[in-house]
Amino acid sequence: MLIEIPNTKKARVVIIGGGFGGIQLAKMFKNKDVQVVIVDKNNYHTFQPLMYQVATSALEAESIAYPIRKIFNKSKNIFFRLGEVTHIDAEKKMIEFGNDTLEYDYLVIASGAKTNYFGNEGLTISAMPMKSILESLDLRTMLLQNFEHALLINNERKKQGMMNVVIAGAGPTGVELAGALGELKRSVFPKDYPELDLGKMNIYLVQSGDRVLPMLSPKSSLKAKKYLEKLGVTVVLNTRVLDYFGDYVQTDTGQDIIAKTLIWTAGVTGNPIKGMPKETIGRGDRIQVDEFNQVKGLQDVFAIGDVACMVQKDWPNGHPQVAPGAMQQGKLLGKNLVGKICYNKPYKPFKYKDKGAMATVGKNKALVEMGRLKIGGAVAWFIWMVIHLLSLVGFRNKVVTMFNWVKNYFNSDRGMRLIITQFDLQEEKRKRRKEFEAKHTVK
Repeated sequence: MLIEIPNTKKARVVIIGGGFGGIQLAKMFKNKDVQVVIVDKNNYHTFQPLMYQVATSALEAESIAYPIRKIFNKSKNIFFRLGEVTHIDAEKKMIEFGNDTLEYDYLVIASGAKTNYFGNEGLTISAMPMKSILESLDLRTMLLQNFEHALLINNERKKQGMMNVVIAGAGPTGVELAGALGELKRSVFPKDYPELDLGKMNIYLVQSGDRVLPMLSPKSSLKAKKYLEKLGVTVVLNTRVLDYFGDYVQTDTGQDIIAKTLIWTAGVTGNPIKGMPKETIGRGDRIQVDEFNQVKGLQDVFAIGDVACMVQKDWPNGHPQVAPGAMQQGKLLGKNLVGKICYNKPYKPFKYKDKGAMATVGKNKALVEMGRLKIGGAVAWFIWMVIHLLSLVGFRNKVVTMFNWVKNYFNSDRGMRLIITQFDLQEEKRKRRKEFEAKHTVK
């Protein structure tokens, strides 16, 4: 069924995805002589850099999400439709989601990235990802459930397995999550679970490389490692997680780690839409685009953000899959399309501006590198907080997040330790197994 959008002679731009790139792109069309339709499976934009705080009870989920319709409710030319796009027909200039179809004049794919398990069945089925708010809430529930179950177990090995956590991947997400768990172990869990010996709880951060936060300088990486160790995190370097069997993690060093929880932050892959020609999909399932973000070989089809791969002299493997890059691409593509549609201007090529990197490990512990500026500690932590607060969408979210951070700073408490619904790990595993088998079965 063809989706009804108000008839108009304006060119229609359809944007798949309401992430950082998609939202920034849509903002460039506000009140322009262009009709824009955003399609997303969620009706909200998620501020992904703070999802780990939802998973560790520091923030409520509503603090990092904002309704897409509310962002654009004053823009009469921008529409939103809820749905997961399942197919693109570039010849007919049409997309499909469910039983519905939508025609376009220009299409922009901003579908982001998804967790990459590298085809490992054990990891796909049993490891916990953290790429959406629902996954963050499931992770929070599972961590709390494990501690509740640990109180009911007499077997010391199983009890410790319930309390132990392994995080695979020491990029910003892994490091920030490990630090947050370290603070829970030190300041919160002893009060909530006085019957448990928290000295037996181990948080392992496993990294295949020789240092954490490899995108930072060696000096900053070393400082981050020391911060983590002060919080009680065991940093395991030059070690790869090979498989996970539900109650222990297998590594390539031959040393198994007893743990009931494996959190996978070790890799992402592009999230292209079915119907794209195979030759347009490159390494890491990212869509190959030219310097204007136009998909190679397709007319009027573009891709931006994590799902796009633009090979340039300084970036032979494409730009980093981070929010600033997606927003920069969205901003320029919006200007290019407005210029082309409204004024018949030629496209301008994209040039990535590396704005540096940052990560927080815990209270008064962060690393910031911007050009020649390389700092750590409390000042870096303050910079990290300010930048993240300013980047949040919505005044309410900014205020609520700041209030929670100030409160947590002075009393080291986390107010969102709620098990709202039970997380059935076995049911989740059955669902994932079916999905994995369906994907990898040769027809």
